Amino acid sequence: MQFNDPNLLVTQAWINGTPTTTGDNFDVTDPSTGALLAQVSDCGTPEIDQAIKACTQAQNTWQQIPPRERHRMLLAWSELLARHITDLSRLLSQENGKPLQQATDEIQHCVTMLVWYGEQARRLTGTLLPKHSSSQQNYTIQQPEGVVACITPWNFPAAAVVVKAGAAIAAGCCCIVKPSEHTPLIALAIARLASVAGLPAGVLNVVPTLRPEPMGQRLCHSEAIAMLSFTGSSKVGKWLYRQCSQTLKKLAMELGGNAPFIVFDDCDIDLAVAAVLSARFYNSGQICVGANRIFVQRALAPRFSQKLTQAVTALKLGGALEPNTDVGPLIHHSAKQRLQHLVDNAVAQGAQMLTPFDPRHTDDSVWFTPTVLSNMNASMAAYHAEIFGPVACLYTFDDEAEVIARANDTRAGLAAYVYSSHYPRLIRLSEQLHAGNVGANSTQLFSEDVPFGGINESGFGKEQGLKCLEEFTRTKSIALGLLP
Repeated sequence: MQFNDPNLLVTQAWINGTPTTTGDNFDVTDPSTGALLAQVSDCGTPEIDQAIKACTQAQNTWQQIPPRERHRMLLAWSELLARHITDLSRLLSQENGKPLQQATDEIQHCVTMLVWYGEQARRLTGTLLPKHSSSQQNYTIQQPEGVVACITPWNFPAAAVVVKAGAAIAAGCCCIVKPSEHTPLIALAIARLASVAGLPAGVLNVVPTLRPEPMGQRLCHSEAIAMLSFTGSSKVGKWLYRQCSQTLKKLAMELGGNAPFIVFDDCDIDLAVAAVLSARFYNSGQICVGANRIFVQRALAPRFSQKLTQAVTALKLGGALEPNTDVGPLIHHSAKQRLQHLVDNAVAQGAQMLTPFDPRHTDDSVWFTPTVLSNMNASMAAYHAEIFGPVACLYTFDDEAEVIARANDTRAGLAAYVYSSHYPRLIRLSEQLHAGNVGANSTQLFSEDVPFGGINESGFGKEQGLKCLEEFTRTKSIALGLLP
């Protein structure tokens, strides 16, 4: 890898503001080529304990830094991300496999979020309550939760770090980030730039590891850590939930999804097809808000499936840094095997594959042909699973009541989409769909001022939005007796 600033390639753990060497390393490879990108520190108990100690020592000082000063540092951090966006985008693209333009968009989102968090830090206020007597004044203040552990995923490895740690830091919390073992390099680069921006040592620590379970257990069991924020699968989220019960930590979890995408026959069909491309094939379909079950009203189904198949067939499958790539590789072989099982299960039960096969889609590769499956039904494994790949599954429905019931037939509740030209219907379904985030004639669910989070087995807690810092604070009530 070549960088304009070679200092951005950090391969050691980042603890207490400095690179920290460990006894073991692990390989980070480019999913597009299989090439070795770097060998990264494999942290264990000694390093995680160092990070906990660094956070604990920094916490009291950091929480007393005036919000105006935290705002200044976050803006400086944001400016550094913007200045290095070319290097950061290439780094993210190569270790994750997502097309370069999508990686650039992700870094730009990080830039925007740090500005937003800095502004919100200056708006974090308590409440002066009405007097009930002349001898007492009651009021509340917001105080930082304390040290926060952030466990981040590989599919949005830069945005998840900034969305979690950026908000926690703005609220006055020190952080330990455990990035995915597949994508640690972008998290380490972001942490280095945070130090350059002036964040004190110990405020942001990054501890990569090839052994996530023991590290997750250590973070959950530590009494020094006040809160855990996690993005990942519902299965792992439940395990972390159980581990945290011993210390009764505050939790925020953004977990798996099974998003319905409902297309009524009165919709703008071209708009809906373009939306499916975005909500299903972005980042090679490896998105938690991906359109998992695409319900198309029966009268529109033949025309919709034809237009969607044409659009999907035109998508370019290619390497992350190749020009005009639409769909990159999957993150690793086990992800491909899982996806192939879902497709094979559906076809064996009568699903029809509408798209041609790409020759790069071989058994020993991590490429997966962008695929459209029609004639799907609820008995197939894909109906109940999170797809997490470039496969669009089409189901048909007859009326509104039926599709609402089928859309809500899941324990997940992260995202849902509905397309129609009838606005009363859009409003009805937006209220009736069981999801924390609904796109009505839109797939743009992410914005700095829009709260994001799921319900049911998709987790709890909100990221971003007008009250984004409150997740990382606790409300203290004060009853002040007034002297005569």
